Amino acid sequence: MRTTYQYQFDPDIKQKLTLNHWLRICRYWYNRQLGDRFDWWEMNRTTVNACPLIVSISAPREKPNYYSQKKQLPILKKDFVKVFHSGDLLDFKQVDSTILQDVSKRVDKAFERSIAGDSKGGRSGKPRFKTEADYRTMTFSTANSDWIKLVRKNWMYVRLPKLGVVKVRMHRSIPDGFTIKQASVTRKVDGWFIQLMLEDASVFRKNLHTPQCFCAIGMKLFSPIVIFENIGMNNIL
Repeated sequence: MRTTYQYQFDPDIKQKLTLNHWLRICRYWYNRQLGDRFDWWEMNRTTVNACPLIVSISAPREKPNYYSQKKQLPILKKDFVKVFHSGDLLDFKQVDSTILQDVSKRVDKAFERSIAGDSKGGRSGKPRFKTEADYRTMTFSTANSDWIKLVRKNWMYVRLPKLGVVKVRMHRSIPDGFTIKQASVTRKVDGWFIQLMLEDASVFRKNLHTPQCFCAIGMKLFSPIVIFENIGMNNIL
């Protein structure tokens, strides 16, 4: 069983600046990957009712996917990345690797939903480039219960990679038996929030038992005709 608990936390000024810079890098990385997929799509597609007048002599490059775009991260971390339109210098080494890998996964899911659609065939439309108001969440996919360093009456101290210990307001405690599997940080209008994905693998094993009551789900209902056939007409008369 999995569930998600959301808590509000209060980072200091330095941590807020770091988180905002991380969001800036993630937003740039998201838009860069999405733009690369759009470029590949425009260069390799052909309309149904017309042939292209200009054909490239070179062989088409490989279609960008989650793994090929994720391989670019070690190269981007070697030096500062300059944003073309603003001239900002972004340092990818400051961001945790799992956050950047999750950005690549989000791009892959958004692009595939627009082409293949969901299980019912419905498409979500063409993905859009993210603005500062659109991209507000970062995910640590390798979170675990060891990240919690201290728990007090109304507070919980969680250590996030490359950020440090943050003070989390614990309005409700984590249930017994649940472990942390993933953590996400979101910037909202009223502050910063952290979502902890909790898992307890033993919940389903506890509920797997043979129903003993007569009114169990899936019980076969017998009609009066079937009862008469089993008893016998001679006994009734």
